[in-house]
Amino acid sequence: MYVVPRGVEHKTFADHETKLMLIEPRGVLNTGNEGGDRTAVNDVWI
Repeated sequence: MYVVPRGVEHKTFADHETKLMLIEPRGVLNTGNEGGDRTAVNDVWI
């Protein structure tokens, strides 16, 4: 388990195919402050 502290910019990355479970509080955008076409509607499972 790894916890990213609030406010720390990060990007998940793996050299090989990997399965992971990402847990975020309600209201967190999947693209952070970047926005754009890849940003999912808030509080929708993607």
